[in-house]
Amino acid sequence: MSHSYISLMDFLYRFSIWLSGLALLVMTTVIPVGIFARYVLNAGLSWPEPVAIICMVTFTFIGAAVSYRSCSHIAVSMMTDRLSEPMKKVCSVLTDLMMLAISLFILYYGYNLCLELWEQPVAEFPILTAGETYLPLPIGSFITLLFIIERIFFGPQNHRPVVMLGNS
Repeated sequence: MSHSYISLMDFLYRFSIWLSGLALLVMTTVIPVGIFARYVLNAGLSWPEPVAIICMVTFTFIGAAVSYRSCSHIAVSMMTDRLSEPMKKVCSVLTDLMMLAISLFILYYGYNLCLELWEQPVAEFPILTAGETYLPLPIGSFITLLFIIERIFFGPQNHRPVVMLGNS
């Protein structure tokens, strides 16, 4: 069971890295297009800003899950570094439980936000509804939740080659 779950998380981790990277690439491509159209062609486009916002939300929430699994997120460890090993373990468990609570909170309220705005169109980008633009919130928090469960049951994965990809 553990091997299949970790293998599934490896796949999800790689997919999340690619999705976050693609969202960042699209955002950094779309913003200059909007600037060029507005200031050089003197014709403001309505779609670059909403696309950039969707991409930013995507790489933020999906990228946060990736960062959590690889232990490359921002952490202030000045105090915990000075604790004894048993107390470090207690702090680690508390951190995992708090992350679990935060992920469940974002999953619940992000899902409700998407449901509430599902039919509301986005004026600048009519092929999407407002609810669809917020989908990265519950999806990213669900992926983070899966990585938290993995960490609780199987320990941190940041020492494995698959996860260390790019952490040299």
